[in-house]
Amino acid sequence: MSETAQKRTPLYDEHVQLGAKIVPFAGWLMPVQYTSILEEHQTVRNNVGIFDISHMGQLIVSNPAAAGWLNTMLTNNIDKLEVGHGQYTFLLNERGGIIDDLIVYRIGKQKFLLVVNAARTDEDFAWLDRHLPAVEAAVSAANQVRIDNRSADFGGVAIQGPRVAELFHALFGEDVDPPPRNHIVELGFDGINVSVARTGYTGEDGVEAFFRAQDAVKFWNAALEKGKPFGVKACGLGARDTLRLEVCYPLNGSDFSPERNPVEAGLGFFVDLTKPNFVGREALMKAKENGSAEKLAAFRMEGKGPPPRSHYSIFRNGERIGEVTSGTLSPSLNYGIGMAYVSAPHAKTGTRVDIEIRGQKFPAIIEKKPLYKKS
Repeated sequence: MSETAQKRTPLYDEHVQLGAKIVPFAGWLMPVQYTSILEEHQTVRNNVGIFDISHMGQLIVSNPAAAGWLNTMLTNNIDKLEVGHGQYTFLLNERGGIIDDLIVYRIGKQKFLLVVNAARTDEDFAWLDRHLPAVEAAVSAANQVRIDNRSADFGGVAIQGPRVAELFHALFGEDVDPPPRNHIVELGFDGINVSVARTGYTGEDGVEAFFRAQDAVKFWNAALEKGKPFGVKACGLGARDTLRLEVCYPLNGSDFSPERNPVEAGLGFFVDLTKPNFVGREALMKAKENGSAEKLAAFRMEGKGPPPRSHYSIFRNGERIGEVTSGTLSPSLNYGIGMAYVSAPHAKTGTRVDIEIRGQKFPAIIEKKPLYKKS
């Protein structure tokens, strides 16, 4: 995709003004870093950082049959959600392969907000739209479902780090409490309506805030200004990637694909197989019964060496047993870390392996997730 065809978030000019290094990502021009990945990573681990997440997709599913229909499209159980609650879930193909991982919030009795990955927004919408229940004219409106792609209408930021509650109070008032984990609330800020969810992708406490695209600049600048006493910094995609990898949060397109299912990714917890019917259920039942040939495992490098990267081969006793899906040098741990699909017998914690980097093999060890734990 040429640079002219890349989309820009409502905060693009703010990133340029702050001196961000801009890169193409999932069809968007996004800041990869402002100062350095290391500095921004440590800001989130120790203070509080703010990320532009306006590129992520927002789909609204509504109408009387919304909940029942969504439960046939997503792996987790919608019926467990009360209004104002959210859950992590998967959108699968018939083979049980992962089209997308997303968070669904129940924002009304029969109204849901789906926050989806930027690279998959159009694909998710098309897939859901294709699977809408066929409603004949004679059938009552009670069977109808409506889906709207509202992504262009929204801006969003993720505010992450141990000092997030202080910044939240500075923005919304001392008497306003942040929502509990995985809950979403509607709040007012200086004439702006803001949907605030207690979610994140860094392993730290945090919130994700969504607002009208035209309000993005006002909210972003207010958060940076009011966050100064707490050491706030604007953070880019580079730190977002190192932060998520330390806590083993998978990235769609790297650790997930339509050829991989949630069971082999070790995320069966977010699949409710007691539901009688959802797309991909049959394939997942078989995967669970027969066991997966490969599993998504975390590893760390031993000794000095170049950082691991995706597509590097993994060996044990000279035999190729898997491939790296994500890798980096961990700023918190100061050694190479990553995730990889490896053959199931070798996915056990403590297994010693070798990773081939530019024709040379470097030792690594399979570790328990997450790789980084707060002391």
